[in-house]
Amino acid sequence: MSVVVLDVVGLTPRTLTHMPSLRATAGTGFTATLDTVLPAVTCSVQSTFLTGLMPAQHGIVGNGWYDRDMGEFAFWRQHNALVQGEKVWQTARRTRPGLKVANICWWYAMGADVDITVTPRPVYRYDGRKSPDCYTVPAELRDTLTEELGPFPLFDYWGPKAGLASSRWIADATRRVLADHDPDLTFVYLPHLDYDLQRFGPDSPQARTAARELDTVLAPLLDTLAARGSTVVALSEYGITEVRRPVDINRALRREGLLNVYTQQGMEYLDPWTSRAFATPDHQLSHVYVADPDDVERVRELLLKVEGIDQVLDRDDQAKAGLDHPRTGELVAVAAADSWFTYYYWLDDDRAPDFARGVEIHRKPGYDPAELFFDPADPLVMARAAMSVAKLKLGIRGTLSVVPTDPSCVRGSHGRLPDNPEDTPVLLCSRPMHTRDRFHATEVKEFLLTCLDDAKSD
Repeated sequence: MSVVVLDVVGLTPRTLTHMPSLRATAGTGFTATLDTVLPAVTCSVQSTFLTGLMPAQHGIVGNGWYDRDMGEFAFWRQHNALVQGEKVWQTARRTRPGLKVANICWWYAMGADVDITVTPRPVYRYDGRKSPDCYTVPAELRDTLTEELGPFPLFDYWGPKAGLASSRWIADATRRVLADHDPDLTFVYLPHLDYDLQRFGPDSPQARTAARELDTVLAPLLDTLAARGSTVVALSEYGITEVRRPVDINRALRREGLLNVYTQQGMEYLDPWTSRAFATPDHQLSHVYVADPDDVERVRELLLKVEGIDQVLDRDDQAKAGLDHPRTGELVAVAAADSWFTYYYWLDDDRAPDFARGVEIHRKPGYDPAELFFDPADPLVMARAAMSVAKLKLGIRGTLSVVPTDPSCVRGSHGRLPDNPEDTPVLLCSRPMHTRDRFHATEVKEFLLTCLDDAKSD
């Protein structure tokens, strides 16, 4: 028997209400509250699930951070070696050396010592164009999946068009991997709830529709797993909460003369090499890097006065939160429950860099949920987007400048520890053994090892 772990992003008691197929899976087992870690973001929490360690130990202190050695912003990197600590499959292989493991779109998939890998990997062409594709191990799996399902739907995975098509592709790819490779332990990442819950908020009609849509996509996969006798574990890294207030933390630092920019062709770029302090915002948490130790207390006091900032953690506070690591900022800012952090550092939109209005997850010095929207202030935005896509298909390079720089459209966020139980992640299991009411994220690894032992004995 096998174990399949479904990372259903944004799965909470609130969303589970609208997902009958997933609830039925837990009907033969149990559903438990899942306490997450700070920051409650994808890369950090997934790494905790896999290692049983807090971010202070595994080193994934967010979806990105400032790499002091390289002098670069490192968001959404993919190499598994960034995750420090023994992963669950490495521990399991001590007693089961032949354990076959599949990773289907969990983060840090590149270079992981698993048997089957499927992960988004665009074609980055020399002229700057980007084409949808994926990376697989074994390599020929990419051709099989592309022929059967079409190219990986990258523009439905993230960006203004992000929607159900990407989760459907991933679910269908999972069924193909199960049929062809029969792994013992499979990890599957399903992002659909992430989109409209951030766009419209977790209490919105769109959020309820998204939950029902994803449940419909999950139903055939869950039926397949039930027929195979697989143990299903479904969980989430975080719950998305209602927000109303964007916090421009880098602009606050710039106005105090702490953050510097440099200008090229009329566009301003954050200058980390000369700045005394700057932030790498990541939803409701932001690492703040302070060059001079003598400035740390000054920066902390400044940020505590900014409306929408709830806490500013120094090294001692970070240690108590399990977040103190060489990759973290000298300070870590935590937003208020109704707030989230923008990465914006320019003071005049006319001087914003060109990437500000596009989907560019690697060059922005922070996470940008506005990438989920077409600019509502531009009446021609859809026509311009269609024209840009048509040009790209013809091989004509051009920019896709459709993203707003007004962040007020964002209605949902995450990252701080949740205040409302309805916004707390859940863990459900299709089998009743080892039933519990509550798990901590650091306990998921051990629970999965137990599930593997049970599956082996069946």
